[in-house]
Amino acid sequence: MKKVTLEEIFIHPITQKYLKRSGMAHAIKVAEYAFEFAKKNDVDPDLAVKAALLHDVGHYTWYRDGEWDYELYRENDIHAIKGASRAHKLLIRIGEDRHAAKEIAVAILLHTDSYLPEGHLNLKPLQYVVSLADESDEESGGKHHYRTIEDSEAIKRIRSLDRKIMKENEQFNKII
Repeated sequence: MKKVTLEEIFIHPITQKYLKRSGMAHAIKVAEYAFEFAKKNDVDPDLAVKAALLHDVGHYTWYRDGEWDYELYRENDIHAIKGASRAHKLLIRIGEDRHAAKEIAVAILLHTDSYLPEGHLNLKPLQYVVSLADESDEESGGKHHYRTIEDSEAIKRIRSLDRKIMKENEQFNKII
């Protein structure tokens, strides 16, 4: 089965719709962090970057009186659950390896503990990398979801990540 690129995921209309809702600049920055953290933690950068890019595709907009209501979000949010399902379906639809799609979806499911009563998770390395990448870009009150990025800059950074992943895979294959 062919390897789906980050660009293929990024340009898909489903990705575009939900990343624009949850913050394109945030998603891309988290993907960039995930690439670096994956290398440091001996995690497949391809899986980490894909999960990081899609980690917030399940967000719903929690507004009250035209303003983001962080308390309403904290009380009612299940974006990680919705996002894992949405990402899995998208990845399968565009031809991602089924096992990889599942690993990515589970990492998205576990990237936050905001929906859990106690909020403590025992994470596997890929899940930890995605969670750490997300935390590294967070701003108080959810402000990280409102940073903007031009479409041309976004695709440039996505393509850069695809090249880095390809280079990592080439180096890995030389070792084997």
